[in-house]
Amino acid sequence: MQCEKCRAEIPEGEEMRLHGKIVCEDCYVIGVQPPKTCDVAAVHSAKMHRQMSGQTGTEGLSDVQKSIYEFVKLKEKVTKDQLAEHFNLPLAEIERQFTVLRHCELLKGTKEGNAVYIVVMNQ
Repeated sequence: MQCEKCRAEIPEGEEMRLHGKIVCEDCYVIGVQPPKTCDVAAVHSAKMHRQMSGQTGTEGLSDVQKSIYEFVKLKEKVTKDQLAEHFNLPLAEIERQFTVLRHCELLKGTKEGNAVYIVVMNQ
């Protein structure tokens, strides 16, 4: 069976229904509780956790998060679609990873015209 949202294969018996569609667990969770990139409490929590752990920069991030951060730093600004294409990841996964990087105050979104770009946050 295939997820109607992200097209990933769903193992037999693990399919879920969301708004009349058959979806995988990841798409279900995102549909029920989407990541919130602009969450003041999450930003404060992430900052305090990293500070207490002595982490700065990309320390403590996953390899994917570090790669996304370095790619954005190199390109200066990219769209989420460009990140998804470059890393060969579903847009939902890019959104999850960006949310973590935003909460750590490493990346942010900025609007230029009708486009939203991901850029490195000034530190």
